[in-house]
Amino acid sequence: MPTPEANFWNTLKRNLPPNCFPTRIENRHGGGIPDVHFTWSGLMFWMELKTTKNNAVKLSPQQIAWNTAYSAKSGLNFILVKHLPSSDLILFRGSRAVDLARSGLASGGGFRASGHQAMWNQVRESGISHLESVLEQLRGSGVGDSGSGFGGLAQGQLGTGAPVLGLQQPRLEAKEEVSID
Repeated sequence: MPTPEANFWNTLKRNLPPNCFPTRIENRHGGGIPDVHFTWSGLMFWMELKTTKNNAVKLSPQQIAWNTAYSAKSGLNFILVKHLPSSDLILFRGSRAVDLARSGLASGGGFRASGHQAMWNQVRESGISHLESVLEQLRGSGVGDSGSGFGGLAQGQLGTGAPVLGLQQPRLEAKEEVSID
């Protein structure tokens, strides 16, 4: 018999937005890596899936550590909780893992939705805001500055498909193999 989390995953798969590619991670050895990695129209993020019958959300110490560390390094990650009695979906940023483990759904700060569409809209808006923040941090940090080879990326050409000026493509050269005896 499938677990509530397996049923949750199957329902989530059936309700993916267009252009969303999930990769389910089966890791029974710990490490805290979230359940699913998503690529959605260029937005990449991790999501830990949890179900609860009450307000408690069970996160392992490894899951708390992974989500906290990944968020601290500007990674985009979420914890999505399905409240089984109401069928509501509650979306938390991964940076909230400690609060969520400590206080459960009472910790607040989560986006509550009664349907998948509203939840995916919140993921998209949160992801766009996150990417804008990361790009702003990169500007002036030396990454993407003129002469770094990535100037076009930091100047708004990301994802346009246009060639990035100043970016040198590596050339492959055949070299004679020398044996050392």
